Amino acid sequence: MKRFGLVLLVAALCVVAARPVMAQRAMAQAGSLRYGVSAGVLMPIGDYGTADKLGFVGGAGATYWLAGQPIGIRADLSFSSTSHDGVGATGSTKILGGMASVVFALNPASAPARIMLTGGVGIYNLNFGSGFAKQTKLGFGGGAAVAFKMGTGSTRLVVGTRYTSVSTDGTSRLNFLPITVGLSFGK
Repeated sequence: MKRFGLVLLVAALCVVAARPVMAQRAMAQAGSLRYGVSAGVLMPIGDYGTADKLGFVGGAGATYWLAGQPIGIRADLSFSSTSHDGVGATGSTKILGGMASVVFALNPASAPARIMLTGGVGIYNLNFGSGFAKQTKLGFGGGAAVAFKMGTGSTRLVVGTRYTSVSTDGTSRLNFLPITVGLSFGK
C-alpha cells in the first residue's frame, strides 16, 4: 500500500511539474503582438513633388510576429497632409490610408537595434482639395525600419520609411516617402 501511495505521489508531482512546461511550450507556439504610433514628415516624389510641398504624416499600426520566425504580418493606418506648391496655389492634399504588409526582421527580437524590411498593399482615400473629386485607390509600398530598445522593458523607438505609390484617376501615380519616428509596445 505504501508503494501505491508513493507512485500516486510521484505521478501527481510529475503532473504538477509538467503544467508550467506545457504553458511555456504553448506560449512559444503562439506568436507575439506589437502595436504603436508614429509621426513624421511626408516627402512627395515625382509629379506629386512638383505640385505639393513637404507635409506631415501620423499613424498607428500593429504587427503580429509568427512564433519562432523573423516574419510578421502588419496593419497600418495613416493620415497625411501636404500643401499645394506654386504661385497662387492654395489648398492641400490629404491622404487617409491603410496598408497590410509582410515584415521580415534581419536580426532577433532580443537585439538592441532590430532592422526590419516591409512590403505590402493598401487602400488610400485621396483628397486633392476643392475642384477635384475624392478618389479611393489601391497602392503598394516597401521600406525599412530600425527598432531601438528603450531600457529593460519591451518599448522600442522605431525610425522608418516606406516608399509608397498610389494609383490615381489620371495616368500618373501619387508617389511619396514618409519618414517617421514612433514608439512600439507589446511582446
